[in-house]
Amino acid sequence: MSSGAAPQRKDAPSEAFTFHGDRLVAYRDDGPISKTLGRLSGGQLPPLLPLLVAAIVTGILLIAGVNGQTSPAIFAPVLALLLAGPAATHPHSGRLDWLVPPIMRAIEYVYLATLAFAHDVSKPLTYAFIGVLAYHHYDTVYRTRQRLWPARWVFVAGLGWDGRLLIAAVATLAGVLPITIAVLTVYLGLLFGIESVYTWTRTGTGKGVMVNLEDDGESPPSAEETAAEEAAERAAAKETQETV
Repeated sequence: MSSGAAPQRKDAPSEAFTFHGDRLVAYRDDGPISKTLGRLSGGQLPPLLPLLVAAIVTGILLIAGVNGQTSPAIFAPVLALLLAGPAATHPHSGRLDWLVPPIMRAIEYVYLATLAFAHDVSKPLTYAFIGVLAYHHYDTVYRTRQRLWPARWVFVAGLGWDGRLLIAAVATLAGVLPITIAVLTVYLGLLFGIESVYTWTRTGTGKGVMVNLEDDGESPPSAEETAAEEAAERAAAKETQETV
């Protein structure tokens, strides 16, 4: 044995670990404003704690009331953006960072629904608007499980959670929230629907890989991963035989 212990080398994150973090970042659905704040922070700010603060404060403001156009709750998106935006480029490698996307969805859906109901937006239109957003987020989750990443322009054109909340807040201040919600519902419905249909209908082209849309599991391992596993099994079997 050597007298001095060799310095431990810090292993690079595995492909699966990196893939998991990339999916969480995609699930955030950040818009251009959040991405800009994330680049300015260099991805150094952790995402969970500031987002929890934003969720708590937003909830308190909504409970206090959003009936008036000068209600403090209308300005909650600005607070949420300043707290959550700088973490947009963080790798989301923490043990509890998987909580970030559902908390962001709760803030977005609850804020938009509460604002719409309090300012005379029809319930069917509000449900349709939330449904369009939910479809987009579900589609993002399902396609990333098949390693089909949404194009970057989709998040830009979709305005991101930050852009949608800020637009709703400004529309409320201007007294045009119902028409704004109607326009956003049509625009985002066409954008997300057409892009989603186009992506899935061309699945199996390009790299020549056919994706099983009925498979509820993760994507099958690559050829390199399969070969590595087989080599490890053969080495283990050989070592067992030599021992015997």
